[in-house]
Amino acid sequence: MTEGTDTEPNADPGRERALRTARLRTSHADAETVAAALRPDNTDSMEIAVEGDALVTTISRETTGGLQSTVDDTVVNLTVAETIVDTVQTHE
Repeated sequence: MTEGTDTEPNADPGRERALRTARLRTSHADAETVAAALRPDNTDSMEIAVEGDALVTTISRETTGGLQSTVDDTVVNLTVAETIVDTVQTHE
């Protein structure tokens, strides 16, 4: 019996796994503020760029499940940040 586990039976330990990537492009009245609100939650697998009124978030993960989880979390965070920015701007 061998010790340890291997998720890929014939995995080459020296080979990097291919990354799965998702790109989210969302429009915001204040994209800079929304981006600033999200940056503290970013991981090494995420990149955010502001392009005018658009926020472009690129997420790369090794697994499809990991990508899905990170995208789900990011969409929730985007929704919360956008709601807060809208509320603050409405009540100023």
